[in-house]
Amino acid sequence: MQLSREVHRSSSVTGRIAPVLVVLVSLIAPVTGLAQSSPATDATTLSWQMPRTAWGVPDLQGTWDYRTLTPLERPAEFEGKEFVSVTEASDYELRANAKRDARQTVHAVWWLDYGSELTTDRRTSLIVSPSTGRIPPMTDQAIARAEARREMRRQHGDESYENRGLTERCISFGFPPLPGAYNNNYLILQTPEHVVLFSEMIHDTRIVPIDGPGHVPGNIGLWSGDQRGHWEGDTLVVVTKNVASRAQYRGSTKHLELVERFTRVGPETIKYEATFNDPMTWTEPWALTMPLVKTDSATYEYACHEGNYGLENILHNARYEDNPDYKDELSK
Repeated sequence: MQLSREVHRSSSVTGRIAPVLVVLVSLIAPVTGLAQSSPATDATTLSWQMPRTAWGVPDLQGTWDYRTLTPLERPAEFEGKEFVSVTEASDYELRANAKRDARQTVHAVWWLDYGSELTTDRRTSLIVSPSTGRIPPMTDQAIARAEARREMRRQHGDESYENRGLTERCISFGFPPLPGAYNNNYLILQTPEHVVLFSEMIHDTRIVPIDGPGHVPGNIGLWSGDQRGHWEGDTLVVVTKNVASRAQYRGSTKHLELVERFTRVGPETIKYEATFNDPMTWTEPWALTMPLVKTDSATYEYACHEGNYGLENILHNARYEDNPDYKDELSK
């Protein structure tokens, strides 16, 4: 059960996608039912047939929960193990949940909504390639860029709001979705021409043209990149390019190409796969997979008060520190 939801400001879109957003607004309104759907029985799974839209493609619509205790990268204790036994999984879950319950955070523990179990196949990491279950090493160029960013933040981070990160400014929490402390819901809507991927965390809404024109020119960078979708059999493939330089994913560059695959594999499960390729950042491409589980939970809007109050206070206090009289007062 998800216990924490917040509200964000809605954003405007062009008239040609207005009908899609009318449906989106109607579906993200709060409702009373918050319980996650129970797993399908084996009999139900065996008799299941792919639901399809009126225009014949797989129906991926609904709210999907991607909470899981399985970490992005494989823990050292499971080195060389892609999967673990039932006993190993139970032991890991017990220890990990106890550690999280004892953790002191800015949020009360009962506000948080981490997953409490590994994936049903007891996978030790969401990363499936490379076989180490870990993100590949960064290139020398990427390491140098990361150090330059850290130095810029140390020297100039409090000079302007433009020098703060996108999360702190409530612009974007990044993509693709990865399990977090709360708001692990993904709303999917479809029309014959578009698929809407609405993330409950912050206000990221990606409207993906299906079989539309090619990507925009490479000199145009967008916060969530430029997406284009197509169907490969019963799998929705979304290719993203042209991510703005300020919206780097784990230090990536404008050369990042993200390929996401959505395959409905059961009455309550979508197999989600994502492959990251940026030769300017990582020594090889890497890929992850995780289940998206159908839920009856509502998808709520999100309020990012860091940008409303915290950012202003950071810059306000920094101006005090710039004032010689303030520094003299502190030294007394």
